[in-house]
Amino acid sequence: DIAPGMPQGKALDLLQTCPIEGVDFKVRGTNDYKDLEHSDVVIVTAGVPRKPGMSRDDLLGINIKVMQAVGEGIKHNCPDAFVICITNPLDIMVNMLQKFSGVPDNKIVGMAGVLDSARFRTFLADELNVSVQQVQAYVMGGHGDTMVPLTKMSNVAGVSLEQLVKESKISQERLDSIVSRTRNGGGEIVAL
Repeated sequence: DIAPGMPQGKALDLLQTCPIEGVDFKVRGTNDYKDLEHSDVVIVTAGVPRKPGMSRDDLLGINIKVMQAVGEGIKHNCPDAFVICITNPLDIMVNMLQKFSGVPDNKIVGMAGVLDSARFRTFLADELNVSVQQVQAYVMGGHGDTMVPLTKMSNVAGVSLEQLVKESKISQERLDSIVSRTRNGGGEIVAL
């Protein structure tokens, strides 16, 4: 990140989770691409964050330039690293970062599906007044309006959402509302 102290603080925060998770690893946040040398994994969070009223697509022009700089830094300092991108608009940024860094397709991913699936699970659990641990729900596709919450593949304590609608545990309208809220989950947070 170009903001002094920002990546160092994030790295320290992650490092301090080691005792909780029962693992040992090294994390380094940096403002200098040379510090990426010999990295096994690079997590890219760089870019302009979304502000209230902005869509992910509004970030496109700015964050493509950021991905170009980051991609060139990866190419010159750690071309064999596995790259995880979190920058929005995610789907396009992953593609651009791969193009600029030259890393193979099998060594770069975008991290959004887990977050979107967690949001979907949380909203369902809240609506049905159950633990999120009882909810199995997944989201596929893009990160944003193009995502597809898989209602037909999701269940609560082994009972399909379709069955819960039939049993009037949740209405189809409420389920549709949760699907919409999941698609707009990032925007909801930004607007707060």
